[in-house]
Amino acid sequence: MRALPDIDVPEPAPSLQVSQGHKVVFVNRYFFPDQSATARILSDLAFLLARAGVAVSIVTSRQLYGDPNARLPATEVVRGVTVHRVATATLGRSNLLGRALDYATFYVAAAVKLLQVLAPGDVVVAKTDPPLVCIPVSWAARLKNATCVNWLQDLFPEVAAVLTPDLIPKWLAEVLCRSRDRTLRRAATNVVLSQTMRHRLLARGVPDSRIVEVPNWSDPEAIVPLATSDSATRGSLGLAARFVVGYSGNFGRAHEFETLLGAARRLSGEPEFAFLMTGAGAKRGPLQQIVERESLQSFVFQDYQPPERLSDSLAAADVHVVSLLPALEGLIVPSKVYGILAAGRPALFIGDPTGDVATLLSQHECGISVAVGDSDGLAAQLRALRDDPQRLQWMGRRARDLAVGRFTGRQAAQAWLDMLRRIASEPGSSPEGVKGSQ
Repeated sequence: MRALPDIDVPEPAPSLQVSQGHKVVFVNRYFFPDQSATARILSDLAFLLARAGVAVSIVTSRQLYGDPNARLPATEVVRGVTVHRVATATLGRSNLLGRALDYATFYVAAAVKLLQVLAPGDVVVAKTDPPLVCIPVSWAARLKNATCVNWLQDLFPEVAAVLTPDLIPKWLAEVLCRSRDRTLRRAATNVVLSQTMRHRLLARGVPDSRIVEVPNWSDPEAIVPLATSDSATRGSLGLAARFVVGYSGNFGRAHEFETLLGAARRLSGEPEFAFLMTGAGAKRGPLQQIVERESLQSFVFQDYQPPERLSDSLAAADVHVVSLLPALEGLIVPSKVYGILAAGRPALFIGDPTGDVATLLSQHECGISVAVGDSDGLAAQLRALRDDPQRLQWMGRRARDLAVGRFTGRQAAQAWLDMLRRIASEPGSSPEGVKGSQ
C-alpha cells in the first residue's frame, strides 16, 4: 500500500489510493453544485481528498435541494471527483408521503449504483441524507466486500421523535434504531461531530474504538473578517448606525426563536438594536408573521445570500445568534457556528448551557450562551455587548483564531486521511472483519 500524503500538498499529487487500486465512495442525496449544508461539507471534503491524491467517487441524486427538477448530469468528473447521479422521485418536501417516496427511491437507486461501482476493498461512506441511508449502503458494502464508514450529521429516528413525536410509532422507531445500530456496530468507523454525539452512540452499544470525532468546519479563506463599516449589506439595509444582531442560515424546526423574540420585545424601546434575519426554512414564515403582527420594527429579513457575498453578509452583524432545542443536543450540531467564527464575530447561543456549542464558546471565550426561555438574560447580554465594543472586538478575534486553528476543511481532510490510513492498515477494519461483526 502506498502512503497517503498530508493534505497540505501544494499541487495535486499523482493518483494515490486508500490501498492499491481502491477508492472512497461517498453517498449523499446532494453534492456540488448544490449549496445545502450537507452538500457543501461533502463537496469540500471530496475535493480536498481528491487533491491529496485519493481516488474519490460520489453517489448522489440528480436534484438540487432547492430545485427537485434540476436533472444534473448522470455522470461527470468535477475537480478530480467522479460523480454518479441517480434518478429518483421528485415529489418534494411538502408532504410526508412524497418525502418518503423520494427517500425510498434514492435508497434503491443508490444501492443499485453502489453494486455497479464498488469493488472489493473500496471504502464506502454513508452520510445521513436521506435518513437511514446507512442501512442500504451497509448491505451493498457487504455484498461487494467493501469497507463501510458512517458519517453522522444527525441521528434519526431520534430527531424525528423530538420534532414530531407522533410521526413514528414507538415500536417502529425502536425497530429502526436497532437496524441502524447494527450498521453502526458493523462499520469500520463512525464519524461524529461532537462529544455529546459520541456519548449517544456509546449508549446505543457502538464500541468507542469505532467512533471518531471530526467536527464540521468553515472555509477561512472564503469567509474573512470584515469591519461592520465595510459591509455593503449593512449599509444597503440602513443598519450602519445600529447594533445588529444577526441570524444566518436555515430557520429549521430544530431551532428556537421564541427566546430571541422575547428579547426583541424587551429591547423594542431601544431603537439602536436591529435584528437581521437571513435565510429560509420552516420557521421563517411564522416568525415573520409574528414580527409583522406585533409591529416589531427592529427586524429586517433577507433571503439567502450567494456564497460569494457570505463574508459581507456575516459582517453586517455585530453578533450572531445560534440556537438549538435542548432535546436535540447530541443529535444535531448547528454548523452555522463555524461560519460565524470564521467571520470573526461572537456567537450568542440559545439552547442547553451545558451542550456542545455552549461549552465551545465558553472554553474559548468567543461567545455567550443563554437558556431557552431566558429572554431577560438575552436582552441583558445584548445590552452588555453593545456597551462594551472592546470586549466585542476581542471576542471576535478569539472566534477567528479558533476557526483558523481548529475548524478548517484542511484539518478535517487530514483527520479523514489519518482515518483512511488506519482502516487500510488494521486487519480488524478489513471488509471481511466488518462483514462478520455484529
